[in-house]
Amino acid sequence: MKTLLISDIHANLTALEAVLADAGSFDAAWCLGDLVGYGPDPNECVERVAALPNLQCVMGNHDAAALRRIEIDAFNPEARAALLWTQRQLSPANAAFLAQQPEMLTVDQITLAHGSPRQPIWEYLLDTRTATINFDYFDTLYCFVGHTHLPVIYYLPDDQRMAHLIVPENTTQVTLAPRAIINPGSVGQPRDRDPRAAYALLDMDDYTWEWHRVAYDIASVQERMRQAELPERHIVRLTAGW
Repeated sequence: MKTLLISDIHANLTALEAVLADAGSFDAAWCLGDLVGYGPDPNECVERVAALPNLQCVMGNHDAAALRRIEIDAFNPEARAALLWTQRQLSPANAAFLAQQPEMLTVDQITLAHGSPRQPIWEYLLDTRTATINFDYFDTLYCFVGHTHLPVIYYLPDDQRMAHLIVPENTTQVTLAPRAIINPGSVGQPRDRDPRAAYALLDMDDYTWEWHRVAYDIASVQERMRQAELPERHIVRLTAGW
């Protein structure tokens, strides 16, 4: 069974369509949250994700803020401006879809969360110490997360006390071994200095994980963002992937 892993689409339909075209056929799609925020295509991205086969999806912090479930004062000024715009744009049907998504869920031996198993909406897993603590907050073999926009794996074998880090600079394909916290990277707002859209494919038969990157028409997204008068900082950062 081939499963598509996507996260942090951030209302970037052009990047999402590039990912789906590059991925080819797959049996299921798991989305790790933040379908909206930052970008110019919130409704189109929600509708595209909702139509994916055998979808499993969790809520991200931008999704929650777009639904007014969390205060936008916690976001920086540019993110707040984009969220206010997103709130005005979201259709009732697409808002209802986002509202139906849980903060965390379990599929087979895999936990899905946006931020972390400890704090599914907000916590960033940016270092091995924080990741190690989070292994106490899920009891499945693996936990898949997004939120940081950085493709990584944190491994914590039973005989070790501190998680260790694997990044796709070292490898693009791994056979997963228990236990691990894994991030596929961001579709619509990468922040690892690589502007290409990031996603992953998981073969559920042998637990082979593959990171993928795909180029897309960034300039067309930037033009739509400028037409919508979205913050310039979010527009510029697409080019450099930061």
